[in-house]
Amino acid sequence: MPVAKLSTSIEKLGWGNGLLYAFGRALQRASGGRARLIRYVLVAQPVPPAAQAQCRPSAKNPVRAVLSDDPLVQQFPRAKSVVTRRFRTGSTCFATESKGGFSGFLWLARDAYEEDEVRCRYELAQPDCSAWDFDVYVEPEYRIGRTFARLWDAANSHLDGQGVRWSFSRISTFNPASLSSHSRLGVRKLYTATFLCLGKLQVAVIGAPPFVHFSLSPASRPVLRLHPPADG
Repeated sequence: MPVAKLSTSIEKLGWGNGLLYAFGRALQRASGGRARLIRYVLVAQPVPPAAQAQCRPSAKNPVRAVLSDDPLVQQFPRAKSVVTRRFRTGSTCFATESKGGFSGFLWLARDAYEEDEVRCRYELAQPDCSAWDFDVYVEPEYRIGRTFARLWDAANSHLDGQGVRWSFSRISTFNPASLSSHSRLGVRKLYTATFLCLGKLQVAVIGAPPFVHFSLSPASRPVLRLHPPADG
């Protein structure tokens, strides 16, 4: 990586994450894509009461829970097999429309979630008051407006109605925009999980049990149990 790009990465991500990001990019190029370095921060986000919605409902930009046969699903920017698997495993999807077309979605899971970027399973230690949110996506042309906030209003209202107090997720430490967006929602950082993938080999270094995990097949993966913050 050129010095100028390395300097920019460090400026945006900090020394530790900036150097890891540069190392990961160099490793990926040198291996022809067979090697990857992925680093997450696990976070817990408080679910506010439904009465604390950030935005008023919008007739022009409605948000609703969609099922697998909803026509809007055909516009989702994800592989059909991925979307089908999510619905099949019981995940809930909130989607929003703008100008008659898809503009964003947010997914929720209960009890547990199987990571789809690396081999890892997240289990909620208190599933009666916890959820897992993932793949919060807003189309680029709507990222300046309130689409993100409206999605979270709908999700939080749904979770609050089910007695959920905390929603867990993982955020790439190499994505400062996502970290910034979630920080405004009051997230609590729990710990990091770093995955080095070299062909079939995966080495995970985690800030909680099992701390270090080696895997050579999909059948072997670390299981991370996520507990609500002690002071929550």
